[in-house]
Amino acid sequence: MSAIEVPSPALRILTLNIQVGMPTRNYGHYVTGAWRHVLPSRSARRNLDRIAELIADFEVVALQEADAGSLRTAQINQIEYLARRAGFTHWHAAINRNLGPFAQHALGFLSRHPLQDIRHHPLPGRIPGRGVLEAHLREPGHAPLHLLVAHLALGRATRERQLSFAADLVDPEADTLLMGDFNCEPQELDAHPHLQRIGFRSIHQAPTYPSWRPMRSIDHVLATKSAQVAPAQVLDLQLSDHLPVATEIRLRPT
Repeated sequence: MSAIEVPSPALRILTLNIQVGMPTRNYGHYVTGAWRHVLPSRSARRNLDRIAELIADFEVVALQEADAGSLRTAQINQIEYLARRAGFTHWHAAINRNLGPFAQHALGFLSRHPLQDIRHHPLPGRIPGRGVLEAHLREPGHAPLHLLVAHLALGRATRERQLSFAADLVDPEADTLLMGDFNCEPQELDAHPHLQRIGFRSIHQAPTYPSWRPMRSIDHVLATKSAQVAPAQVLDLQLSDHLPVATEIRLRPT
């Protein structure tokens, strides 16, 4: 009698910088909408609902530039709000930069599967406030999936240190996805020696920023060699100043 094979689940995964829910459509909105970085707005709430409609079709969502509850969001934890609105049973928010009652800059995971070993790590840099959030997703009969979401610095030298830090977190026994707003083009990632030594590969090259006229590919999904991951797609949906990036990964049977 042959052993019963456990089907390998295919998980749909999305990463998005939500820009605190702000619906930015052109460069002028950075000026006219600047007050939304300080005070709550109905347009941001409506836009969060649009983001919830998108992410409802995914199993795992990695969020950057969210707010964990402050004056500008009317004390709403945007990661929790999106999880509940889109029907996610598991979510986790990690604050990168705490500006007290005025802003709570955060990274987050939403998942339809339990997440384990959740840790938040401040990233190196002269200016504090950048971080990487990690978690493991484990399904019986399958190799674990190691998830990392990060929002990296604007300066190249600092980014190189931050990417090395993230690479050092990789679990050698798990397939790993490193996702987020990296603020750099794929060529910089391809030239990073530590990423290459780990075996990370970029699974898309398409531009993601600015969302209304994409010219720069700065939002990425990197995968380790063993990961059975589909080429990522950039979705033409203007929900912030960044476009969402979606992919699908198949868990490896053990």
